[in-house]
Amino acid sequence: MIPSHIVLQKAAQNLKPVIPIKFHISSRTDAGVHALCNSAHLDIQRATGKPPFHERELICSLNYHLKSEPIRILSAYRVASSFHARFSALSRTYVYRLLMGCTHHSEIPVFERDLCWAPGGGYLNVPAMQDAAWFLLGTHDFSTFRSLNSETPFQSPVRTILQVDIRPSSGFLSHHYEYRGLEFWEMEFRSRSFLYRQVRRMVGALVAVGQGKLTPRHIKELLEIKDSRAFPPHAMAPPSGLFLKSVEYNEADFLLLAM
Repeated sequence: MIPSHIVLQKAAQNLKPVIPIKFHISSRTDAGVHALCNSAHLDIQRATGKPPFHERELICSLNYHLKSEPIRILSAYRVASSFHARFSALSRTYVYRLLMGCTHHSEIPVFERDLCWAPGGGYLNVPAMQDAAWFLLGTHDFSTFRSLNSETPFQSPVRTILQVDIRPSSGFLSHHYEYRGLEFWEMEFRSRSFLYRQVRRMVGALVAVGQGKLTPRHIKELLEIKDSRAFPPHAMAPPSGLFLKSVEYNEADFLLLAM
């Protein structure tokens, strides 16, 4: 799959800029991860004599050239030159969708395929998962909960988890198959930033607690070990159930040039 910023840059070249446009994406996601909402910034330099694009004009023009792609522009704002989609973000929120009640992957509703994870073993012990999630809140060294990549030596493993929620949810047209006893749940995480595959590792560890493979106390112990190699093998959640829900900014960033 072509990265989203490449798709966006290709569409933006149809705007006839003087200088090639580069998109700076707020959050990068693994292959197979979805985005309900992401953000990016770009600079557009038009030919001499041409006025700047109006926000609505920019949205319609980009979406016209994206019509064959699974990406849509929802809004646009003029911002100060100091604004950066990635570094100006106050927080990011991810949602992970779980499906309980499946004894085999073939029982996943066809419209939910690749949009959720149905862990083996049927139903999970949600209260135990909620107890375990409490240990993830706050500021910690999350070395055990990150996968290693080329950026690892240059990144601090310390992150602050502002929110962890586990709550019941619904599936697409799920009221038509309530008789099957399937349950959808959402796990929501909010932080200013996350480490590489941190959310998927946190989800996997919490699901292991729900399956009885780990206890809530094990989550605290994994944090204290501070070693990526200590993470339980094969416990990381697959990318299919993960969604970037939102990226939050200071409202003043968008009001500055609207006055």
